Amino acid sequence: MKFVHIADMHFDTSFTSLTNKAGLGDVRRLDQRQAFNKIINYIKENNIPYLFISGDFYEHEYIRLSTIEYINNLFAQIPNTQVFISPGNHDPYLKNSFYNKYYWNENVHIFVSKLSVFQTEDADIYGYGFDDFYYTNNDLENTQIKNKEKINVLVAHGSLNASNTLEKEYNPISEKLLIEKGFDYVALGHIHKLDYNTKPNQNIVYPGSTVSLGFDELGKHGMIVGNIEKGKLELEFVPVDNKEFVIREIDVTNMLDLDELATEINNIDFNQNIYYKISLIGKRNFEIDLYKLNKLIVNSNIIKIKDYTKMNYDLEKLSNENTLKGLFVKEILEKMNENPDDEEILENALEIGFEILDK
Repeated sequence: MKFVHIADMHFDTSFTSLTNKAGLGDVRRLDQRQAFNKIINYIKENNIPYLFISGDFYEHEYIRLSTIEYINNLFAQIPNTQVFISPGNHDPYLKNSFYNKYYWNENVHIFVSKLSVFQTEDADIYGYGFDDFYYTNNDLENTQIKNKEKINVLVAHGSLNASNTLEKEYNPISEKLLIEKGFDYVALGHIHKLDYNTKPNQNIVYPGSTVSLGFDELGKHGMIVGNIEKGKLELEFVPVDNKEFVIREIDVTNMLDLDELATEINNIDFNQNIYYKISLIGKRNFEIDLYKLNKLIVNSNIIKIKDYTKMNYDLEKLSNENTLKGLFVKEILEKMNENPDDEEILENALEIGFEILDK
């Protein structure tokens, strides 16, 4: 039984935290559509009979009717593929949600909060979904597989082995319980990091976010393609996002001014299919004005610059000065010697103190 498994597309998300560059959100929303079109074309070309979508398929707050129509038109192109959707915490099955009020194609099956099963000729597909932005009461404990001779799949959105209070708000799922239930494949969503081959014979899988949402989601993003037979599972990760997010570090320690830093950044050989975050590190000898620096950067694929540098001061020399700044530095150095584990906190205190004293 062949299938495609995706999760966490977040169609029409705002991307406001990604960058302050105008228009990039529109570009990434178009990338989402193109990625999904790739998935549908793959399904058509390879005659895939099942598509599992494990939640956060779209953003309830931002999703547009035009996007839903775009999605449903693509579903119409794969009439022989059964589509199973488990609503997540960003796209819960609410009274006013498109899951409830939109007329979906006949091949689309959307799970509600109560666990249910769709029976096909060769498989039983179990699933349930969020009916609010939080969900804590799944009924997996009382679920029994009806026919163990068939292939049994669970489609769900949630936190596997939730260990803290926040994770437990988003459908906590016990890995031990899933194994005991005996599903042949568990198609999960919610965690944006790919997890499909970290254990021998792994059949509880997170495909990660289909399209990267930012610099906390590095690497390739896409879909899981699988083939299940009783006692045998083959899985492959197939990238579909045409862009990738990469963080590049630049050490400013030996640089003299902002122009030199801008030249260093502009001389880097960048890949046009990659969005870059530049992390500035080291000891700085000049003031770094990020607004001015951004104006000097010519590569549009550099979408974020963060300054993690520290001031390049001779602290020992400053501590001997008979000034307010000298007394401040002397006190901080004494605290560093007394509490070496707090060095980073004290360095930040120095930064803030110098900013105030230099005004």
